[in-house]
Amino acid sequence: MKIHELKPAVGAKKKRKRVGRGNAAQGGTYATRGMKGQKSRSGASFYPGFEGGRTPLVKLIPKKRGFRSLKPTWEIVNVGKLESKFTKAGKVDKKKLAVAGLIKSVKSPAKLLGNGQITKKFEIIIDACSAGAKKAIEKAGGKVIVKKTEQPTAAENTQPSKDK
Repeated sequence: MKIHELKPAVGAKKKRKRVGRGNAAQGGTYATRGMKGQKSRSGASFYPGFEGGRTPLVKLIPKKRGFRSLKPTWEIVNVGKLESKFTKAGKVDKKKLAVAGLIKSVKSPAKLLGNGQITKKFEIIIDACSAGAKKAIEKAGGKVIVKKTEQPTAAENTQPSKDK
């Protein structure tokens, strides 16, 4: 087989229908556009979702109903809650916080805030910590390790939105 012998398959190439070239050409009179209406006029084009001039459904439905932020929601843990939830002092990480019920998910980022009193010696590994919380824990003899973790993606952050 040579290059000049190549041909497209039978039925692969089809001539387009030429409209508006008279009734003998099977596309005359209204040229497949119908009799009357906006679509039959020349230059007629409208955006997707156009509903003939009435307020489109997209504009009627408020944005907030279906909108979910792609940013992860930070879990907040207060120093006072650590004192009440953990009976023994020791190492506390996100897994232990989730088991204790202080955070909802291990995947979402957590931040330690300085609200409340603390007397126990904790070694806390967390994503972020306020200056007041760090000061309170170090005053009690504990230690805070701020662990820089990769932020979860929108697919991983599966917490439902609270505004309904």
